[in-house]
Amino acid sequence: MRQARAAVRGITAVVATLVLAGEATAHAGGLSGTFKPVAVPSWLVVATGGGVIGASFLLTSLVTDHDFIQAVTAWRADLPTRATERSVAVRGCRWLGVGVLAAIVAVGWIGPRVAAANLAIVGVWAGWWAGYAMTTYLVGNTWPAVNPWRTLAALSTQIRGNQPLRSYPDRLGAWPSVAGLIGLIWLEVVSPLAQQPRTLVAVIGVYSVVTVAGAVVYGTETWFGVVDPISRVFRWYGRVAPLQRTSKGIDLVFPGGALADGRPTGADETAFVVALLWVTTYDGLVATPAWATAVRAVVGWGLPPSVVYLGTAIAGFGCFFWIYRIAARRSRRTADTYVTARYLRDWFAPALVPIAAGYHLAHFLGYFLSLSPALIAVVAQPLAPPAAIQTLVLPAWFGTLQLVFVLAGHMLAVWVAHARSFALFPGRLAPIRGQYPFVLVMVFYTVLSMWIVGQPYTQPPYL
Repeated sequence: MRQARAAVRGITAVVATLVLAGEATAHAGGLSGTFKPVAVPSWLVVATGGGVIGASFLLTSLVTDHDFIQAVTAWRADLPTRATERSVAVRGCRWLGVGVLAAIVAVGWIGPRVAAANLAIVGVWAGWWAGYAMTTYLVGNTWPAVNPWRTLAALSTQIRGNQPLRSYPDRLGAWPSVAGLIGLIWLEVVSPLAQQPRTLVAVIGVYSVVTVAGAVVYGTETWFGVVDPISRVFRWYGRVAPLQRTSKGIDLVFPGGALADGRPTGADETAFVVALLWVTTYDGLVATPAWATAVRAVVGWGLPPSVVYLGTAIAGFGCFFWIYRIAARRSRRTADTYVTARYLRDWFAPALVPIAAGYHLAHFLGYFLSLSPALIAVVAQPLAPPAAIQTLVLPAWFGTLQLVFVLAGHMLAVWVAHARSFALFPGRLAPIRGQYPFVLVMVFYTVLSMWIVGQPYTQPPYL
């Protein structure tokens, strides 16, 4: 009870701080001012976000028919595809991924030193992490076919045999991928990966060696299914998408339908989902003026900046995970159920994924669109790009569109939580009451996400 009250007080303090923060300027997360911002009062952003999530929960609460909810979430339409066509497409995607990786490494090392004119920088950040990543939750997850490291590891296992050299320790579960995801986002923030092509190539080289070696030692399916953080990010994002791959082909489902059904995750999977939500938030948080002020104060105590950023990355994940666990314990009481808090924690975890996807879309769509002319230019002429790299200036109303993306992800999360609640609890009242704590957590995440999107971009200090 004390922990629940402390969580409520903490959330209230954060909301109050954001509401009183004055007027902000909407931007696309990590952008450096490539479009005209829109002035948006922070109190209006916060109030709108929390109000919309609360209203969406009230509306979904009117849908209480178990059969109808199951019919919506389980609806599927088979898309006609031939096995031979799928096989040819998969093989083509595999070698295309290897070719793109080779081109990025080569051009990143011998190409132009200007970041905006180098294929490695623009291709990785604008083309892959922004543009391609959006396709995984807007269309479908093609990463298992495109993943160049998976192709290289599979080729190695074919040469020496399909048996892994060692068995993966079951006690580790997916926890290495949690640490890897937090570590990658920390490295992205503190290192000049977006400014120095050779540094980026060096990191890609180290990641390639570790990934391929790990897949050879422990097996391709185990490594990319349990350990590799990038593959796991795209796999979870892919469950939001309308196209889902099955053993028979490809199915068309309602967005988030693959998340609304299924068994609960384990503690490690739940932690990874929370980490996915946190690192997306953290990537935007470090570019806000409030963060800059706080970091300058902490670094003034004598701590190295890299240590401060790593500590806050770990502490922020711990805070997000702790708040979510509190919600699971409260859910057991509000639903008045015999189901354990741990089971509820793992059962509702997939509902957090649309929040991360919505924030990623708001965070990176503007980045991708603004750099799309540069991406086209460096792809057409990777070794001799135009002297003047053009960028696209987005209209002023784009900042409002970003807020819509955040809200859309949260509303889809509310529906997924609603569907999973009715799949777990009997009757009509218990499923609704069981969602109360999780909706409060979603309101907190919504407020924080929209506040970040509504802040003017500031270069992270000391980096």
